[in-house]
Amino acid sequence: MIVSCAAILFSIGAGSMIRKLFALIATAGVLAAGCAAPAVPKAGGVLQVVATHSILGDLVKNVGGDKIALLVLVGAGGDAHTFEPTPQDMEQIAKAGLLFENGLEFEGWLDAAFTASDSKAQRVAVSAGIEPLAADEEGEAHAADEADDHSAEDEDHDGEADPHIWQSVSNWILAAKNVRDALIKADAANATTYEANAAAYTAELEKLDADIFAQANALSAAQRILFTSHDALGYFAARYGFEVAGSGLASLSTEAADPSAAEVAELVQAIKAAGVPAVFTENTHNSQLMDQIALEAGVSLAPELYTDALGEPGSAGETYLKMMRNNISVIAGALGK
Repeated sequence: MIVSCAAILFSIGAGSMIRKLFALIATAGVLAAGCAAPAVPKAGGVLQVVATHSILGDLVKNVGGDKIALLVLVGAGGDAHTFEPTPQDMEQIAKAGLLFENGLEFEGWLDAAFTASDSKAQRVAVSAGIEPLAADEEGEAHAADEADDHSAEDEDHDGEADPHIWQSVSNWILAAKNVRDALIKADAANATTYEANAAAYTAELEKLDADIFAQANALSAAQRILFTSHDALGYFAARYGFEVAGSGLASLSTEAADPSAAEVAELVQAIKAAGVPAVFTENTHNSQLMDQIALEAGVSLAPELYTDALGEPGSAGETYLKMMRNNISVIAGALGK
């Protein structure tokens, strides 16, 4: 028989003091079992955690440390835009106690996978509380004098929320707080560890943020113009004073079709007009398109940036800290010539 918590409390009525005492003891046990928050799945006493992509997984690992068992769905070099979960991935989602996701529709496949897995995991979007940029906002800095000259591909994603929040280190500091708070809520016994880990990692992020500003500020405003594979650096540009003037795919997602010959020609002309010495490709996108564009524009193709995923172990982008340091070093080196 199912009895509500309120009914149990009100059922303790008149009678002897002994009967009341036994009733109270019984009630306490039922309340603890039936009215407490659902337990978060653990294996061997360790919290089972899933993170959707490698950059987020690195953040969760730094905050959770050895108090969690972490599985990352989209690993190093993987593209979360085009990812398709396997049956093994679905099984891991089903077993998880916490599932950390980016949010802002970065993982377009996740809702269906979560439902199909019948998972009871607590989902945590680390973008909560972060003000998203829209595609049209990212272009405001260089579009003011071109307000009536919108291309069709820009209109296709006009107003979309940009999910690439980690490209601004200040956003990732907020994301670290979201991870910390979710871990503490799910595993209060290890709250002190999560707080200490988050504080230590936040200090590293603050230093990284300052270092990126220093390298960016060494470039003149005229030098801070970016042409990339796809629109992944909007938050980076907004935070550190750059302008994203164009991209090969003209999309927030790598799922977009390759541009037409006319669109490539238009981008080449924009690169020439901007007078930049280099354009940039990304680790989750085939460099062939940007190689062609660089050749036609007569500029260099800079070493790849790590944008939507970490690099493989041992690479310059194997962690978030290394990835961001590599990116600003490549950008400053290529544009400062």
